[in-house]
Amino acid sequence: MNQREKIEIFKTILKRLHQGESIETLKKEFGEIIASLPPFEIPAIEQELLKEGEITVRDIIKMCDLHVELFRGTVSGAGREIEKLPLGHPLRNLYEENKQILKDSEVLSLLASSVFSSESNEGKGEFLKELKELLKQMRNIGFTHYTREEMLIFPYLERRGITAVPTVLWSKHDEIRLKVKMVLDLLESQETNRNLKGELFELARMVADMVFRENNILYPTLKVLLSEGEWAAIKIFEKEIGYYKIDPKDEWKTSEKPLLPFEIDPRVSGETFEKMPEEVKRVVGQLKPETYQIRKEEDYDLQTGFLSKEELMALFKTLPLDVTFIDRNDRVKFFSHGLRIFHRAPTVIGRPVQFCHPPRSVHIVNKILQSFKEGRKDVAEFWINLAGRLIHIRYFPVRNEKGEYLGTIEVVQDVTEIKKLEGEKRLLDWKD
Repeated sequence: MNQREKIEIFKTILKRLHQGESIETLKKEFGEIIASLPPFEIPAIEQELLKEGEITVRDIIKMCDLHVELFRGTVSGAGREIEKLPLGHPLRNLYEENKQILKDSEVLSLLASSVFSSESNEGKGEFLKELKELLKQMRNIGFTHYTREEMLIFPYLERRGITAVPTVLWSKHDEIRLKVKMVLDLLESQETNRNLKGELFELARMVADMVFRENNILYPTLKVLLSEGEWAAIKIFEKEIGYYKIDPKDEWKTSEKPLLPFEIDPRVSGETFEKMPEEVKRVVGQLKPETYQIRKEEDYDLQTGFLSKEELMALFKTLPLDVTFIDRNDRVKFFSHGLRIFHRAPTVIGRPVQFCHPPRSVHIVNKILQSFKEGRKDVAEFWINLAGRLIHIRYFPVRNEKGEYLGTIEVVQDVTEIKKLEGEKRLLDWKD
């Protein structure tokens, strides 16, 4: 069957769907053909439907939820396997998000076509408004869906020696992020020209192609490689990043201990390797898992990482900040020994903080400390001019996981040069 015949069948399916036929009936009749059709070709086919005049843009947009379920759910057997995972499983969450993302890429293509084909200014303005709103929503794909993959998923692949796949996908993520920003900027500047139309269609294609890569390459790989303990750790942190247009139901539970990348055995068995998608096996070749042990015997466990005493001291010495810690009894317990804006000497260790300030300002110190201890305030800040420099001084209460007051930290920073910053600097300008 050639591409033209596939397109005609696709059009038939859409028309029957429009007429109210059930998804399950159409899946049984056309499932294999649908699976052979690349998702990024769908918008082009829909454009032909629009040209024929039998179905309007509004009709297709209304049907997009059904399209996604019908066409994308049958892309591969791997997708069907992932759909068997309980709701709330991190991999299932990614897959469900991709349904929304694919729907949005389809609507994007349709709205882009409508903006440039509408004959009335009123109609064009309405489509343009919807287009801008959709693009603003799609920026969140990069902040949620892609970021969860980059920060939570990729480290597990890299630990096992699979570095090429995350690198390529992250590059594609950034291309999409930049493209969304670019077309939004063009729209805000009223540059609704033919070049913009092409950019919008290209963005829709890029987003659909990424869904195809993830559903058919990345996710099947993750399903084979990652253990319950690894998914348990990912589940803990994914809510902090957020989701794209889904509200996961927490039906997935596991009793497995959460495992971070540095805690796993990175070796991949031959049996597991053979279950990975061919595209991944071709890229990774001979796996060389990372064996580096990040935690050393003398390290302190700081909950979000490990540092030795030497590293901890050097870190505070290197920070471009002047840091002092006062314990719950108002005694100076620590100060950083690198960059100092206000002079400190070890003679202040153990000294009541009130004696470290001029008598005229002690009442202010006490007021700050009392409000922190009572939980009424979370920051006190001041800025002063000192020898021609702008100095920013901030105080923060330090509390444990129970919310109990442990002390106060003073952070002092010279923000003179920071205050002069404008625009952006994204490139390194070092002279070799």
